[in-house]
Amino acid sequence: MMRFLSILLAKIKLMVLWIVRILFAPNHFKLPLHTRLYYCIFGGYMVDQAALYDFKHNDKKQYLSEFDWYRSRCINDPYSEMLNNKVVFTQIIERYCKTPEIYCVKKNDRLAGLNGRVINDYDDLVKLLHEVGAYVVKPVRAGKGKGVYVVKHNGHGIICNDEPHTEKELADRLRRDTEWLICAYAHQAEYLNKIYANSANTLRMIVLRNAETKEFELCFAVQRIGAAWTGAVDNGSRGGLVANIDIETGTMSYARTLHNLTVYRTHPDTNAQIEGAVIPNWDGIKAGVLEASRAFPYLDIIAWDILPTDDGFTVIEANTSSGVNIIQLWGPQRYGRLGDFYREHGIIK
Repeated sequence: MMRFLSILLAKIKLMVLWIVRILFAPNHFKLPLHTRLYYCIFGGYMVDQAALYDFKHNDKKQYLSEFDWYRSRCINDPYSEMLNNKVVFTQIIERYCKTPEIYCVKKNDRLAGLNGRVINDYDDLVKLLHEVGAYVVKPVRAGKGKGVYVVKHNGHGIICNDEPHTEKELADRLRRDTEWLICAYAHQAEYLNKIYANSANTLRMIVLRNAETKEFELCFAVQRIGAAWTGAVDNGSRGGLVANIDIETGTMSYARTLHNLTVYRTHPDTNAQIEGAVIPNWDGIKAGVLEASRAFPYLDIIAWDILPTDDGFTVIEANTSSGVNIIQLWGPQRYGRLGDFYREHGIIK
């Protein structure tokens, strides 16, 4: 009986996600209603995917849909929650590699300082900012860059996502938001600052467990880059730039965004070269990510968010799956490596 209820609840959750996240997904390309309904009902695609994947000229049956991705989020169960909860994951991964220190967590109305820090009230968080100079506030569970803001003290005042704040305004904002964590601000590698310095520009590196060897393999990697319109985050779902990475050489392709069809060979704000740029220490980053992945023999997929630094890399977070858009901008995957992986786990046929 309990198993039946569990399966029923999972199906209900998927149906709700289909309605909220797919049927009513944003329509950045202003496609007509009948196009939205057709691709949503006959395939589980968001309306934007019809434009991004150019279904006028390409066969939709070659592509993984948004609904396929949602179904794939169960592959790591019952361990998915470990990755979905940023606090829990940080306290595990910090034993294996560098990751930004968590200073404080908010649970309901209670503040909890970590690593010996005493945080009794919101004034203490303002004092913490004066002490460390900058920190990042983000939700414990939400993804896609939602609710993330970077707070800095520039010597003259407080800047929160590039907007001036008084100490009271910062305290009020932290008081209003719920279930967040505050972590250290990580400094990215100089090559990233030269491309765009106003956001932390992370690598999304997706490792999959090989069904035959039982070992993790790095199968996909992209460089995400912020822009003036994305604020302090680089997420593709927020309109950030995405460049494919040659896994062997660490060379970037031209960049795309999920909000238009423009090809960006250089950065639109800085004019810095993107296409053809090579990620420094790429082999070291690859080896480090695979080594960290081996610490989780009970997982089958990890979507790492990695920030390259001048002395290596730091793990920003890890996810139990990855959206398919940033992968399929470079070609369909239903019959590629990701599609085969989904079949191995019964997600698609």
